[in-house]
Amino acid sequence: MGKKLTKRSEDYSKWYNELVIKADLAENSGVRGCMVIKPYGFAIWEKMQSGLDKMFKETGHQNAYFPLFIPKSYLSKEASHVEGFAKECAVVTHYRLKNAEDGSGIIVDEDAKLEEELIVRPTSETIIWDTYRRWIQSYRDLPLLINQWANVVRWEMRTRLFLRTAEFLWQEGHTAHSTEEEAIKEAELILDIYADFAENQMGVPVIKGTKTESERFAGALDTYCIEALMQDGKALQAGTSHFLGQNFAKAFDVKYATKEGKQEYVWATSWGVSTRLMGALIMTHSDDNGLVLPPKLAPIQVVIVPIYKGLEQLDAISENIEPLVKELRKRDVSVKYDKRDTHKPGFKFNEYELKGVPIRIAVGQRDLENGTYEVARRDTLEKSIIPASDIVEKISGLLVEIQDNIYQKAKSFRESHITEVETYTEFKKVLDEKGGFISAHWDGSSETEDQIKEQTKATIRCIPLGGNPEEGSCMVTGKPSAQRVLFAKAY
Repeated sequence: MGKKLTKRSEDYSKWYNELVIKADLAENSGVRGCMVIKPYGFAIWEKMQSGLDKMFKETGHQNAYFPLFIPKSYLSKEASHVEGFAKECAVVTHYRLKNAEDGSGIIVDEDAKLEEELIVRPTSETIIWDTYRRWIQSYRDLPLLINQWANVVRWEMRTRLFLRTAEFLWQEGHTAHSTEEEAIKEAELILDIYADFAENQMGVPVIKGTKTESERFAGALDTYCIEALMQDGKALQAGTSHFLGQNFAKAFDVKYATKEGKQEYVWATSWGVSTRLMGALIMTHSDDNGLVLPPKLAPIQVVIVPIYKGLEQLDAISENIEPLVKELRKRDVSVKYDKRDTHKPGFKFNEYELKGVPIRIAVGQRDLENGTYEVARRDTLEKSIIPASDIVEKISGLLVEIQDNIYQKAKSFRESHITEVETYTEFKKVLDEKGGFISAHWDGSSETEDQIKEQTKATIRCIPLGGNPEEGSCMVTGKPSAQRVLFAKAY
């Protein structure tokens, strides 16, 4: 498997980049800033998709698909929206190529200029709300609860696999409602779904909150978010849900007839999570040996490696293993029996450790004679000898235990890296020496927020939801503060 990974303590960024590539998750492509997601990485993403899609459908949402291209005029209809995305847009100006007359190769045909430029979608609010104008006529058409799984392009100059790429995969939900209250309730529902998925499937503890005005989605009245903490003490925004008010309905003239026959603008939300979740998954759990995957999202939950000399021993082991594989699969456990004769057991052990497979079973001639299996768990690297008669029940229980253990480990880390401070001096000291989330009072002004960001590179990750807001004084200006907010340096 090549040389070992760089240690997290030596160079966290280098460790992350090496791990993504060595674990066969993704690689850089021939297109600057874009990535190739390899089969093993895509298998994890498919499990994420499947889990989230089920949760969306259980709450009444349906999937649809909208165009990749957006007319430039659509994007300019909602002023704050276009301002927020203008610097990240890829623009299509021509629709044809031709051979250069001097034989130097293919060039753009200058006679094939589009009448109106098309934007490669950075997000789909505008094209979707133009469509909703045709779909929504009456209160009977509401609520309209639509999601799409798609790719988007945001022209990033500094990219990192999964965390920030020019093109990425995501889901984006877009809903229309008859009342403000119903739209806000929808945005909060989605936030709860995202938090549930992150914690119970990804094993990633998150904090639910709202964004400050300067950090809101372009065109939103309110942005709800889940924030996670990575092992290097930096925060990562793992999902957002936006209450859009009537901004897009007014921009695209989307009205509905009420029961009383009046014409009213609808209320809107949009929400999304992306392949950035892969980055969160990797950085929350993995160690210096490689990936650590939660069983619920692991493409291979159990790998079985035979240790043998000669085909006769392999045949005997295989005959013993086949019933075990069948029984585990009956219980919806994903199992791989790796009997490749091109690689030695030691190589395979390292490979599956690097790829984060939750449980590894090794079985050799002596194990057959003793009626036992050697079981190694990836999260703790502990090994144990399990009687063959107990193996199925043991594996089922271990998968549950590993899922819970990696969540609790990440939660303990997060809890020990939330620090309350009272003064700006203390804030800067904690930021430099410890990192993590810093809970502090802020006066609510964008000027103070900008000052802190400029001087420390830390941003307000969220204004936490729930709990009992504690009044105090801003750590910078001393002005009144309604509650503590969470700061951190972030990805």
